[in-house]
Amino acid sequence: MNAVEIEQAITELAEQPFNPDQFPYDFLRAFGNKETTIKRLLNGNMNKSDVGGVLQTKNIHIAIAPSEQTRHRLNTLRNSRATNKYKARFILATDGVDFEAEDLENGETIACAYADFPNHFGFFLPLAGITTVRQIRESAFDIRATGRLNRLYVELLKDNPDWSGDAHDMNHFMARLIFCFFAEDTDIFQGNGLFTKTIEQMSARSPRRSHKR
Repeated sequence: MNAVEIEQAITELAEQPFNPDQFPYDFLRAFGNKETTIKRLLNGNMNKSDVGGVLQTKNIHIAIAPSEQTRHRLNTLRNSRATNKYKARFILATDGVDFEAEDLENGETIACAYADFPNHFGFFLPLAGITTVRQIRESAFDIRATGRLNRLYVELLKDNPDWSGDAHDMNHFMARLIFCFFAEDTDIFQGNGLFTKTIEQMSARSPRRSHKR
């Protein structure tokens, strides 16, 4: 999986209702772990946790926290003998409201609302064997924007298949969209959220009719 695919998978996970029993496994899936690996963790063959969590050797130790106990749960993971014995690089705790993690290799930490953890997906990219973390982490929002534009591109073609034969015009349209969003964010357009408000005003409520307006 590449960084854009991981970002999309993580975003979809955060948008789903929090399932404490499934979250550790869904999180690992989002970083490219195969179903055979997930099954071995589920049946205990590979799960080395000593605190009732999920520990993948040389990777990550994840634990679900009781409500409002995320920080305490993270400390439990940090002090776990299994974390040290099985050389987990990351520790992660969440109660579905708060989300905290630490990279034990360099001491970096994140603490955020659960819904916001996709903004920090670059922090965990070593889980997928991606080592250019600094560069990707610094451009994490660019990667998220790229993923969303790609999905927009795909959806536009899906609803308007006759556009597929005119890639030049489609690419030109997407480039204009990117410029307009950039101009809005950097105040080149005068007015708060002017471009977004214009789209809301001029678009049909049904997306299937938007191209006709």
